[in-house]
Amino acid sequence: MTSLETPALDTPLAAVSAELYFQIQQFYSVQMRLLDTGQAEAWADTFTEDGVFHQSVAPALRGRHDIAVAARRRIDQLVTEGRTRRHWFGMLEVHLEDDGVVGTSYYGIAMATPAGGQLQIYASTEATDSLVFADGRWLVRHRWVSHDATV
Repeated sequence: MTSLETPALDTPLAAVSAELYFQIQQFYSVQMRLLDTGQAEAWADTFTEDGVFHQSVAPALRGRHDIAVAARRRIDQLVTEGRTRRHWFGMLEVHLEDDGVVGTSYYGIAMATPAGGQLQIYASTEATDSLVFADGRWLVRHRWVSHDATV
């Protein structure tokens, strides 16, 4: 194999359109900026009404209300601690599922910076989402976040 050849993937993903890929990237940019700017309720509204947010380090949250309450609690805790939180998502894969749902997988890093302090990375994760398009916008139906420290 030359340096210009790419090895075959074991399970190749069918390519999605550039437009769809961009829409999903834009969705995540908007969604995580809502959370990082303290808009817990608006962030929770990016999930379906019966959406699930599940992390390997905590019980699953079911429904927008529970997701919003947990997000608000975490945001308020960070404000009390004087820390600014940021999320970064990368290595995004997007694929269409048989039922029209868009599946994604990506790596995520959660960071916080204390007032006057240095950036601290507090979580490295791998995540998968099931996204649906409803009422003219993308919504998370199910998010599974696996924290690297729990693998």
